[in-house]
Amino acid sequence: MENKWLAYTKRLHALSQIGLNFTQSHYDKERYEELLAISLRMMEELTEVSPEKIKLLFSEEKNYLTPKTDVRAIVFQHKQILLVQESVDNCWCPPGGWADIGYSPAEVAIKETKEEAGLDVTPIKLLAVLDKQKQGHPPSPFYVYKIFILCEIVGGELKNGSETKGVGFFALDQLPELSQDRILQSQIQLMFEFLENPDKQTVFD
Repeated sequence: MENKWLAYTKRLHALSQIGLNFTQSHYDKERYEELLAISLRMMEELTEVSPEKIKLLFSEEKNYLTPKTDVRAIVFQHKQILLVQESVDNCWCPPGGWADIGYSPAEVAIKETKEEAGLDVTPIKLLAVLDKQKQGHPPSPFYVYKIFILCEIVGGELKNGSETKGVGFFALDQLPELSQDRILQSQIQLMFEFLENPDKQTVFD
């Protein structure tokens, strides 16, 4: 579970931003701005992310705050899962990333798999929608929902992308070092449960 104080801080930040967006009172606006500044300082202390970066992360969040969405394509071949090695931390995760405006979740899975692994895929099933804060990931300034979509290879060639330095298929008992901010071993294990049991119902929470 996420640190409860970080969870409180994110809620404080969201309520402050919502208040700024809807208030028509100059008096209330000043108070909401102060609460917003306090929440950013608290977030800095709890996540060890610099205040400059935190301000940049939230600089465009001017409206009603909602969770960000991380989409991951789950691709199996010969009972192994497709993982890419991220250039930013040299660790591994399924291809994917933030959902883009103008793309459906399925389209994001297709685009990211092509860009990061060189493969053409077709989405065939929604496997899981998970609240990142309930999964045990490292602390993050954002509140995030993670979407996992099972995809089938239809073409392409396995190769690195512009933001990846490695790509390959791995058995559950031979996983490389995972990028903990993007994927956990427990989530990889959950994906393999769908491989073993195609009738398994979508997991959500």
